[in-house]
Amino acid sequence: MEAAAGSTPVLGARVTGVDPAAASIATARGHARRAGLDIDYRVGRGEQLPVDDGVADIVCCVDVLEHVADLNAVISETGRILKPGALYVFDTINRTRLSKLVLIKMCQEWAATAWMPPGLHDWDQFITPAELGGTLARHGLETGGMRGIAPSVSPPALFRLLRQLKKGKLSPADFGRKSAFTLTENLWVSYIGHAVKVGP
Repeated sequence: MEAAAGSTPVLGARVTGVDPAAASIATARGHARRAGLDIDYRVGRGEQLPVDDGVADIVCCVDVLEHVADLNAVISETGRILKPGALYVFDTINRTRLSKLVLIKMCQEWAATAWMPPGLHDWDQFITPAELGGTLARHGLETGGMRGIAPSVSPPALFRLLRQLKKGKLSPADFGRKSAFTLTENLWVSYIGHAVKVGP
C-alpha cells in the first residue's frame, strides 16, 4: 500500500510505503537507496495505518485487498488518510468459480501448473466488485469504474505458459509479457479500478 504523502519528492510525488512485514520494509528501503529514491517506508497494517488524517492525494492498493484480515477496516483507513477529492487506486480478485479455477487450482494446487506458494491466496477472501463498491461507498469513496485484467492469449497458450513458468523456463515477468495481460470488460478473475474521496 502506498500513499503520496509525507516524504521528499519522487518523480513529483512524496511517497510513503506501508507494509506489515519489517523484513519487506527493510528490503524496500534497500531497493530505494540503491535507486537513489527517497521513499518513506513504514511498518504498519492496512487496518491501522501509521499515517495522519487527510494527507494523501493518492492511495494505491495493488495485490493487497484480497489478503487483508478486515476489508472494512482497511477501506476505512484508506478513506481517513485521503484528502477530499483524492484518488484511491486498486486491483484485486473477484470471488467466482473461474477465479478459483485459475488462481487457486491452477496457480497454487495442481502439480502440473502450480507456481505460487501454497496458501498464498484464500478464495474466501476474494472480493466481488459489488462488495468492494459497497464498502468503498460506506466510507465516502465514490467508485469511478472498474475494468477486468486478463491474458489476451488463448486458454491453451496460457496453459503452456504456466507449464513453462512452473518448470522455471520463464520468469514471472516473462510470463506476464508473453501472456499479454490487458484491460477488458470481463471482471470474472482480476479487476482494477479507482475511487474518489467525497467530502471531508
